[in-house]
Amino acid sequence: MSSTPDDITQRAGEISIDASQLRPGVHVRLPLPWIEHQFMFSSFVIADAEQARLIAAMKLPQLFCDPARCKVLPLPRQAAAAPVDSESVAESERLAALAAARLAEKLERSRATDSLRKRLDKAQQHYLGAARAVGSAIKAFVHDPREAIREVARVSEESTAALLADPDSAIVLIAEKAHDDGHAAHSLSVMTLALLLGKQAGLPEAALHALGIGALLHDLGKQGINPSILRNNERNRHEESIYQTHCRRGFDQAARVGSLSQPMLDAILHHHERGDGRGFPDRLSGNAIPLTARVVAIANRFDNLVNPLDYRRAMSPSEALSALWTREQKAFDPALLALFVRAMGVYPPGSIVQLSDGRIGAVISSASADRPLCPQVMIYAPEVPRRQSIMLDLARADGITIDRPLRLHDRPAEELDYLLPRRKINWSYMAKQK
Repeated sequence: MSSTPDDITQRAGEISIDASQLRPGVHVRLPLPWIEHQFMFSSFVIADAEQARLIAAMKLPQLFCDPARCKVLPLPRQAAAAPVDSESVAESERLAALAAARLAEKLERSRATDSLRKRLDKAQQHYLGAARAVGSAIKAFVHDPREAIREVARVSEESTAALLADPDSAIVLIAEKAHDDGHAAHSLSVMTLALLLGKQAGLPEAALHALGIGALLHDLGKQGINPSILRNNERNRHEESIYQTHCRRGFDQAARVGSLSQPMLDAILHHHERGDGRGFPDRLSGNAIPLTARVVAIANRFDNLVNPLDYRRAMSPSEALSALWTREQKAFDPALLALFVRAMGVYPPGSIVQLSDGRIGAVISSASADRPLCPQVMIYAPEVPRRQSIMLDLARADGITIDRPLRLHDRPAEELDYLLPRRKINWSYMAKQK
């Protein structure tokens, strides 16, 4: 792969240096495509003497340095290289072997990134078919409810089998949705999250099947309500009373069909009840709220936080979990909410985080149970093509940890476009129990 003009051209603020001027603390940019060298980044501050020796061993005719990013200035340029002896030959061979090993590791990371991308592409394909089916079924419910239910049951059954295979892809795609473009998209989100929680809670297969159908139909009663009311985040008392009828309307429509089980109907009727008794339509509280409704309530609220009607208010998964746990805990079953947090992880996939070295990244794979603070992270590195983006497994990255999660609203658009490139695309791909 040849260098692009941007790789080899001196940029504003840079100076040209050679390998004799390198030392720890000096900023350097390598005039090579990212995939052709062994370092994690093309532009970085040299960490130690070993890095300096590895760069020198590349024998590049010139390097670039941004003095503003240096911790120390480059050394004076040396007129001539030191004479070659047997020790320097051995050292050159050692550095060449180390560089080859690191490049091989880098290529493996690139292949892993490509594998992740293919999983997400598969998730998207699954969503497109499921979204069309659910959207059509909900619209046709009034005219042919039995066929609509058969179609919803098929989507639920197929999705349960497919979606319980890859939790990380599901949650990443939830975060990348970034806006709700229809009831079908939201219903698929809620179904997926409800199944994740139901699986974590140890529900048997039959209960999961009922949960999936109830989740897909939970907003059935919104059909026929003026869209301006549904989209309004600041409804007046009259509009709110109309909005709240969707639970009973949906329940009545579904109950008339006669083929849905009670747990499915419970999810439709009671998913807006609150643990503290301040919900609707019946102001139930605690365990008086049916189990499927308690599960769907958590899934429904989480997706509304991550994918609100006003996308400018969207939260990252970590922000949404924090909001549920710290500000809204009284609204939900405490045991189920704790299980949901455990299933999602401390830093759910799709969360934007700042690392201890200052880099910004998106969590792409949840952490193992024994290292809950060490997920896999995709690094924001605009000098690296997004198709070859850098993945860092924090469980194996010595000394690098997550410093803190970041708010989506505080991040620039180009960063989010790099880290969450599907933010305008919906999803439906779900997850095995962790």
